[in-house]
Amino acid sequence: MAEENEMEIVLNEPLVPVEEYLAAGVHIGTQQKSQDMKKFIYRVRGDGLYILDIRSTDERIKTVAKFLSQYDAPKVLVVASRQYAQFPAKRFADTVGGMAAIGRYIPGLLTNPNFEHYIEPEVVIVTDPMGDAQAVREAVQNGIPVVGLCDTNNMTSNLDLVIPTNNKGRKALSLIYYLLTKEMLRIRGISTSLTQEDFETEL
Repeated sequence: MAEENEMEIVLNEPLVPVEEYLAAGVHIGTQQKSQDMKKFIYRVRGDGLYILDIRSTDERIKTVAKFLSQYDAPKVLVVASRQYAQFPAKRFADTVGGMAAIGRYIPGLLTNPNFEHYIEPEVVIVTDPMGDAQAVREAVQNGIPVVGLCDTNNMTSNLDLVIPTNNKGRKALSLIYYLLTKEMLRIRGISTSLTQEDFETEL
């Protein structure tokens, strides 16, 4: 772990202390990096894993919360097919008053008005642009802005905003969705007693 602690980062009024981001593994990327995500990468570790810059993550959560707060909460849709993302994404949607498409994404959800579960969100958040590719395609087709939680290997060409983060880890996903929820509520002037643990999927 010594290698992680070498990351001397000073955050400007961070949402949580750097140590909490590190403990949740938010900065741990994959062994691949896309051209799109290069600017968010802090360095490459000895074992070949790319490490994300937590400063970018912290700033982007604030930016995304501000962006999402421009929309009526019931028009915000979060999509999460990845196992560890489903619980925190649903908790985020429930807490801010948005919609959630959890688990296997059903094609036509955003594009087929005859489909009984058809919805018309004004903004979409995807937990992984690869795993949630169908939702991204449908949102783009409808001109709906897309926010993506992106790991070092993701492509960002169809996204309007990116939160650079480990989008596979259980603790990382619970922390990101918790902070996004807390920041959106703060913007609305609502305080919350929820903690990161309340967003964590049980093993």
